[in-house]
Amino acid sequence: MRPPMRSPGRPEPSRAVQREFWRLIASGITSVQAAEGVGVSAPVGIRWFRHAGGMAPLSLDEPSGRYLSFAEREEIALLKAQDKGVREIARTIGRDPGT
Repeated sequence: MRPPMRSPGRPEPSRAVQREFWRLIASGITSVQAAEGVGVSAPVGIRWFRHAGGMAPLSLDEPSGRYLSFAEREEIALLKAQDKGVREIARTIGRDPGT
C-alpha cells in the first residue's frame, strides 16, 4: 500500500523569538535561562547556542520598515477579501500604495 507519511518535525520558531533569545544571551544570562525567557525548551536553547558558536547568527536589530510584516500581510489579505482598493488598503495600514 502507501508508505507511512514522514513527520516534518517541529516548526522553527520565528525570527523574533530567536532575536529575543540572542538579546537575552547578550545581556549575560545562560542559554538555558534565555530559552526559558522566550518559551523554548532548554535543549533547543543549548542547540542554538552551540550551532552558532556562541555568536548571534542574525542581526539583533528589528527589521526595517522596508518589508511587510506578517500582520500587515494578513491585514492586506482581509481588506482585499472585502474588495477594498489598493489606495484604501494603503491608507488603512499606513503604507505607500506601491508597496
